[in-house]
Amino acid sequence: MKRIEKVQELLKKHKLDAFVFSSQANVFYLSGFRSSHAYVVITRDSYHLLTDGRYYEKARSTLKDWDVVLIKENAIRVIKNFLKRLKVSKVGYEEDRVSCEFRKALKGSFIWKGVSGILKEMRAIKDEEELRVMKEGVKISDKIYERLLHELREGMTELEVRSWLVGEFFKAGASGESFPAIVASGRGSAIPHYETSQKTIKHGEPILIDMGLLWKGYCTDFTRTIFLGKADSEFKKVYTVVRDAHLLALEKIKVGRTLGEIDKTAREHIRKKGFGKFFNHSLGHGVGVEIHEYPRVYYKGKDKDVKIEEGMVFTVEPGIYLPGKFGVRLENIVVVKGGYAEPLSEIPLDLVEL
Repeated sequence: MKRIEKVQELLKKHKLDAFVFSSQANVFYLSGFRSSHAYVVITRDSYHLLTDGRYYEKARSTLKDWDVVLIKENAIRVIKNFLKRLKVSKVGYEEDRVSCEFRKALKGSFIWKGVSGILKEMRAIKDEEELRVMKEGVKISDKIYERLLHELREGMTELEVRSWLVGEFFKAGASGESFPAIVASGRGSAIPHYETSQKTIKHGEPILIDMGLLWKGYCTDFTRTIFLGKADSEFKKVYTVVRDAHLLALEKIKVGRTLGEIDKTAREHIRKKGFGKFFNHSLGHGVGVEIHEYPRVYYKGKDKDVKIEEGMVFTVEPGIYLPGKFGVRLENIVVVKGGYAEPLSEIPLDLVEL
């Protein structure tokens, strides 16, 4: 119940009597229960989960230490009546996670205070159980990727490859994809967030694979760029620059340094090699219950001065994208352990030519 206790400390900090969590991610993070319609209410001395008839019995049997409340009618009305029974007056809600309609419906009865990102710093530091689950997920992802290298062949479509990956995720016991996998071949690899298509994979082209699975509620995120055939000198040059930028960033990660410094390290190397304008996204992002979490690993923006802490988990994913030609991205999830970065994946960063 450490997470609940931490939220109760946050209530004191924000001078609140209670907090209503409505986002699926935060409801799962706090309760371990996944539902499309559930709320967590935490007061300074109690915690409760509210859900409808579709999930009620499962929640009761799963959450032995929780007070589980059935939502029989309009959810907002049930929440308000429940809060009245708790005799609270100052109530917080997730300002950055609710719709305008939800916010409007909350008016009246209580003093409401919207708070953005109330759990973001807590979720950024993973505990031992979270790390165990994430390592399990990455290990499964690694094995699937290794099998993929034996399955890939000329004539397959990008969507066929994605379909194969999804099938393997389910076979391994995952809940599915943590995001829609990107399978980008040839010129498509030069588009960072390419949409996997019916394009046929051809010999003599690069293939960028950006994939992730959902394991026990936690996301994996992994990218490699391989070459079907013998890579030419230009591709090898770009690949080497990206790989070295990745390794330099890993070496720079240390407790106490800022995230902006890490991004700058990789970015400056890419710039010195003449490809600065072709690295057009941040170096990485937090990952956990959601595929993109706080903090963002970038040399500018609100998170640039965030200091690295023990237990932080984020991606390192430098890339170079040459329009009309090809792109290269290499991504691993890393955990800050013993003060330094530890990649969760065991897949080498060396170029693979099939």
